Amino acid sequence: MLASIAAGAILGGGFVEPAQAREVVAFHEGVMPGSIVVRTAERRLYLVNGDGTAIRYPVAVGKPGKQWSGATQIDGKYVEPAWAPPREVKRDNPRLPAVIAGGSPSNPMGSAALTLAGGEYAIHGTNRPNSIGTYASYGCIRMFNQDVVDLYARVSVGTQVYVTR
Repeated sequence: MLASIAAGAILGGGFVEPAQAREVVAFHEGVMPGSIVVRTAERRLYLVNGDGTAIRYPVAVGKPGKQWSGATQIDGKYVEPAWAPPREVKRDNPRLPAVIAGGSPSNPMGSAALTLAGGEYAIHGTNRPNSIGTYASYGCIRMFNQDVVDLYARVSVGTQVYVTR
């Protein structure tokens, strides 16, 4: 199943067609309706509708060496969450404060966050919208703030998430 999910929409020349906004697209990957599929190579997140379509959102994903793949679930939903940098981020950026308050313009979590079970990763908004469509994070999935708010309203704790490379 995940092998078929990993098949990308690579266009000629090895470049992935950029997605500028969320859109409904054909999607026939055999995952349960309501599931989220993140295709790291495409830098896109799909929310599966179950009628042969999915809502496709542009995202930023992990930098080379910071990417991961596998299956997990959403284990928390938060609006304007505070952010404490994980140990690795703090090590690479020692000037970061221990906590950045939710709603602060310097908070990298943006408008909302959906935390993922089994680690320090989340699907979240961003204070750096120009990073969407790139390899930018330490493994989190970044979305435009308006898109993470839309996704937040459509999913619940327990939603299955598949991340493929």
